[in-house]
Amino acid sequence: MTPSSMGTRDTLSPDDFRYVIGHFASGLTVVSARHDGRPCGTTVSAVSSLSLEPPMLLVCMNRQSVTAQAIAGSRTFAVNILSEDQVGTAERFARKGGDKFADVPFSGAPDGPPLLDGSLAILECRVAQEVSGGTHSVFLAEVDRARARDGSPLAYFRGRMGRLDDELRGRM
Repeated sequence: MTPSSMGTRDTLSPDDFRYVIGHFASGLTVVSARHDGRPCGTTVSAVSSLSLEPPMLLVCMNRQSVTAQAIAGSRTFAVNILSEDQVGTAERFARKGGDKFADVPFSGAPDGPPLLDGSLAILECRVAQEVSGGTHSVFLAEVDRARARDGSPLAYFRGRMGRLDDELRGRM
């Protein structure tokens, strides 16, 4: 698709929008929560910092996902920022159904969100507000705890996962 072939807002198809927005690089996370006492999680790229005072972020998730429903109910979740060596984890949590946590080491309080071992960073969050946007819920959340380790993030660009360019990482 080229700029001249892009439609107006009235004619922009979901496929065209996915193609264009896919040109925006982002990191990959697994957003995790508890649902009926069981861990649940899904791969999410729509995460953004929102405020430093207080520390807040936003997460956008399809309302139909089990994880989004768990967050709406429990009002707590974790954002596990994936490291560049966690492609398999991102793929596992992107699938629908099944026990995504089988053989995946994690920690956390029994009634709190699962915290994935090996994550580059983890933010433990509490929902301050939930807003609807199309098919998605946008969770505006205060960050209660956060930690990070050295390493490089798993990037997502044009539907593919991978490492950041070495030149870019060198300037960070």
